[in-house]
Amino acid sequence: MQYPIYRPRRTRRNETLRRMVRETRLSPDNFIYPLFAVHGTGVRREIGAMPGVFQLSVDEIVRECREVHDLAIPAVILFGIPDRKDERGSEAYDPNGTVQKAAAAIKDALPDLMVITDVCLCEYTSHGHCGIVENGEVLNDPTLELLAQTAVSHAQAGADIVGPSDMMDGRVAAIRDALDDEGFSDVVIMSYAVKYASAFYGPFREAAESTPQFGDRRAYQMDPPNAVEALREAALDIEEGADIIMVKPALPYLDIIARIRERYDMPLAAYNVSGEYSMVKAGAKLDWIDGERVMMESLVSIRRAGAQMILTYFAKEAAKLLG
Repeated sequence: MQYPIYRPRRTRRNETLRRMVRETRLSPDNFIYPLFAVHGTGVRREIGAMPGVFQLSVDEIVRECREVHDLAIPAVILFGIPDRKDERGSEAYDPNGTVQKAAAAIKDALPDLMVITDVCLCEYTSHGHCGIVENGEVLNDPTLELLAQTAVSHAQAGADIVGPSDMMDGRVAAIRDALDDEGFSDVVIMSYAVKYASAFYGPFREAAESTPQFGDRRAYQMDPPNAVEALREAALDIEEGADIIMVKPALPYLDIIARIRERYDMPLAAYNVSGEYSMVKAGAKLDWIDGERVMMESLVSIRRAGAQMILTYFAKEAAKLLG
């Protein structure tokens, strides 16, 4: 039998050869670890649908961040859970809010750990939507002022990067203008530029206590069948001043990540969301899958598609495996 000159199996026959020819590299440098901040002291409350993920008081968040830092993970992203919610989500921009306190405490303890804050109102509003609601409708333009206030309050607390996740039109420009006006021109905007109205967010809504009290978010988050629209959304946020753009969720939208990577020469992030995490954890618990291998294969696929940054609840576990 005549074999071809090139035989691909030659470089697959042991781990050292596989490592030498590996095309995609995964590192702790690629990870951003999400954290859920609550009021109080000594609070470490596990989230039922997300084993190993907790709602944490500020002191516990700082402790968690020390471990993150020791694992060479460069950044965390903070989500806040208030004691009290109202129709305007006022704790989102309160200087004494959970995220503001956590950001300040982290920067005081670990100055070189990058602190990213989620800029949205849904965790803070009594109705669970991402903006001001009137007559059952989420209003776009009146919401922009509150989002800008929120971003400025996070910057004042020490945030290095703000991440608007609300999907209101024009919010990147509003936040950039507000930050610049207040002297925070160096604060980075990581825009959730392409955020789909996904069923994969279910466990997060338990974690952040942000389930909408009526309707859903399909009137402002993207429709899952749309791909060309994702390119338009990314272009708008880049034009408005976004420094990093994000696709959310990651695994069902690897094609979108790849298309945006190909189209735009911009730093690109992807969110390996709660539902993706919980499915792996559930499958591993039932011994249906090898949880560690599925975790690493999933993260590599996101990196291979083109994302430089991966927001993932697996960050600590994966960083330990990567050594």
